Amino acid sequence: MASVLLGLLLAACLLLLVTGDPIRKPSPNVTVPLVMWHGMGDSCCNPLSLGAISKMIQAQVPGIYVLSLRIGDNVVQDTENGFFMDVNRQVVQVCAQLAQDPRLQGGYNAMGFSQGGQFLRAVAQRCPSPPMKTLISVGGQQQGVYGLPRCPGERSPVCDWIRKALNTEVYTDVVQKHLVQAQYWHDPLQDDLYKKHSVFLADINQERAVNETYKKNLQLLEKFVMVKFLQDTVVDPVATEWFGFLKTGQSKETETLQESLLYKEDRLGLAAMDRAGKLDFLSTAGNHLQFTSQWFTDHLLPYLR
Repeated sequence: MASVLLGLLLAACLLLLVTGDPIRKPSPNVTVPLVMWHGMGDSCCNPLSLGAISKMIQAQVPGIYVLSLRIGDNVVQDTENGFFMDVNRQVVQVCAQLAQDPRLQGGYNAMGFSQGGQFLRAVAQRCPSPPMKTLISVGGQQQGVYGLPRCPGERSPVCDWIRKALNTEVYTDVVQKHLVQAQYWHDPLQDDLYKKHSVFLADINQERAVNETYKKNLQLLEKFVMVKFLQDTVVDPVATEWFGFLKTGQSKETETLQESLLYKEDRLGLAAMDRAGKLDFLSTAGNHLQFTSQWFTDHLLPYLR
């Protein structure tokens, strides 16, 4: 009898080794953290913008860790740096902050608002650790801008004259290093000048020699979501929010991402990502960054759950 009991005990022990502890319950899935980067003139914690969005997300996705990036020692510096701090330096600081946050080491989702959209893409391309899983660009100027807020150069001769006049200074070293918006100013009439002197956008968009590391890192994303605002009067051209832009050599007609040389040569890996179903193009009625909480809940929260 004792030998029988001993045999059963040994059999039970072997079963535990094979199948694991039958009493232990599987651990619940941990919600993927979210990193957000604000747009021009905003800050990490504005209660009327990203502060409110953070609270809404936390209320609807219980347990989620939300990091709203602050560039600087306080909110005032954060806002100022959105205008005057070299974007490349900002990206370096953000990469270091993400690498040091223990809650992000398993991976995170990212949501960038306006210029924060292309800044976070630079993070994905340059800093693959910790891994960014999904990138959501909300009104981000992925191909840059060639125009002023509420002054559409394609439809207004005066606005067209202003943006052409800006080109005399925008690609100088002083302006490029000290004005954030100049670092993603994209002049289709002076393509060679843009490619040579743009210190940020031309680099992350592979406008010069192809950086295979950038290409490889971007393709590590599970999803790249781009949101376009159909009545946007701030971003010019609006096509940039879906990675389209003005056709090179003129300033009136736009082309889609799929029509661009960037896509056809697949310099960023976007064509491969598109074929793999990794690119999502969303749109909403309204002006720049104007969306309802219901639209946000219906269309963006599913990527965070």
